[in-house]
Amino acid sequence: MDAIAACVVGGVSFTGGIGKISGVVVGVFIFTALTYSLTILGIDTNLQFVFSGIIILVAVTLDCLKYVQKK
Repeated sequence: MDAIAACVVGGVSFTGGIGKISGVVVGVFIFTALTYSLTILGIDTNLQFVFSGIIILVAVTLDCLKYVQKK
């Protein structure tokens, strides 16, 4: 799940054919930084999953909006 989330945040489209490896690396860094920063702040592990879920939902929503605008 984390790998798919990092790919979507990095710009890989669910519809296929769009995305770069550099974007995936950026997505991995974003999720790693999020996890470390929330751990340092002392946020509960369950809330960390909520924050990750929110980021995934935002990324998928933006991807869907971008796909709809292309059509």
